[in-house]
Amino acid sequence: MTANTLSKEEEIRLIRFFNETVEPKVIAKAIRQLNYTLALSVMRENETLLNKMDKLEDSFYWLNELAEILNPYLETE
Repeated sequence: MTANTLSKEEEIRLIRFFNETVEPKVIAKAIRQLNYTLALSVMRENETLLNKMDKLEDSFYWLNELAEILNPYLETE
C-alpha cells in the first residue's frame, strides 16, 4: 500500500472543510451508513463483483478509518 502526501493547500482545504463546513459526528454517521449500504449491496451482488473484492475490502476499511478519525465510535476509556 502506498502513502500519498497532501500538498499544504490540500491539507488546509481539508481542515477548513471538516472544521467549518460539516460537523464531524454527522459526516462520520453518513460514512458509516454508506459503508453499511455498500456492504449489503456487495453481498447481494457477490457473483458479479467477485473479481473486485480486494478493492472493495480496502474501500470499506478506509471509509471506516475515516469515520473513526472524524468521530471515534469505539473509544476506550
